[in-house]
Amino acid sequence: MRLDLRGVSVRLDGRPIVHEADLLVGDGEFVALVGPNGCGKSTLLRTIYRALRPSAGLIRVDGDDVHGLSWRESARRTAVVAQETPSELDFTVGEVVLMGRTPYERVAAADAERCARALDRVGLAGAEERVYATLSGGEKQRALIARALVQETRLLLLDEPTSHLDIRHQLEVLHLVRELGVATLAVLHDLNQAAAFCDRLYVMSAGRVLAGGPPGQVLTPELISEVYGVRAVRRSQLVFERLKEEQ
Repeated sequence: MRLDLRGVSVRLDGRPIVHEADLLVGDGEFVALVGPNGCGKSTLLRTIYRALRPSAGLIRVDGDDVHGLSWRESARRTAVVAQETPSELDFTVGEVVLMGRTPYERVAAADAERCARALDRVGLAGAEERVYATLSGGEKQRALIARALVQETRLLLLDEPTSHLDIRHQLEVLHLVRELGVATLAVLHDLNQAAAFCDRLYVMSAGRVLAGGPPGQVLTPELISEVYGVRAVRRSQLVFERLKEEQ
């Protein structure tokens, strides 16, 4: 599975949000999209999963224009864990996970087995009858990843999957995604986590992709200063401090 963006621009209400973005996710890669708030990361991700249409450029999944696919075919290729998912769904965990089978013909026994395997893989074995709304934040994220797994796609899109989670659950979710072995593009805010878990990353600022490549090559103190306005020191992790304003 390969995700390929070439010259993608996005306008919202006539205002340019993303400018000529190029991006590549290869088969089995875990790639992060990072940058300050409001730089266009989530807008670009939403355009990839067809919630928005680009004003220019092309988005291909396995060589096909995503906006030329039917919704069913698109859902068979790409699974999404969005940033804003209702947390008080009045469904059981099993019902939420089985929503991932919507693009396919339903076969009750086989789908139940898929659900059980997916929940086991994300560490929620036997949770089918639990009420989704009663899960912890980390458990909800894992249940939504299980839903993506039963969708049986080879491309996973994640919008801030660690948002609102404590550090333990953040690491659990990122470990899980890393171990899935499917092509993954995730919007992340924590640069240390992106560097630790991702094969490559892209840095966005003001709607543009400024750099892309392995974390060690991309996350330079100079680029971090330019994009985030902070001074970074590389030790075992990046250490940040606010740049002093000029007197």
